[in-house]
Amino acid sequence: MRIGELAEATGASVRSLRYYEKQGLLVSERSSSGQRLYEPEAVETVRWIRMMLSAGLPSRAIAKLKRCRHRDEVTAEQKAVLEAERARIASQVENLTAVRDRLDSMLRFVDGEPEPRGEAVPEAAHG
Repeated sequence: MRIGELAEATGASVRSLRYYEKQGLLVSERSSSGQRLYEPEAVETVRWIRMMLSAGLPSRAIAKLKRCRHRDEVTAEQKAVLEAERARIASQVENLTAVRDRLDSMLRFVDGEPEPRGEAVPEAAHG
């Protein structure tokens, strides 16, 4: 498939696809006229790249991880990247959960609902 078709299939811009290729995240062949051509699997690859980028992984980490196709091919460096990124994301999830819980508490306060036992009225709600 051509670059425009891949962009349409994945929601990525053509510019992003060129960037992914430049970073070694995506591979294309060239037609006789020089156009980029991608295998059908490129759709899933781009979706995976975009998911990893949206989670905050840098392209250099994604480039290291994309070569993890089989368990016996995973290097110690790749495993370390996986562990570090997982820990970073787990911390973000904890922080987001705490913010959500605080917002829930504030909404209960604003709506005049009683706080569950042991939960204080949120400071921000005091204005």
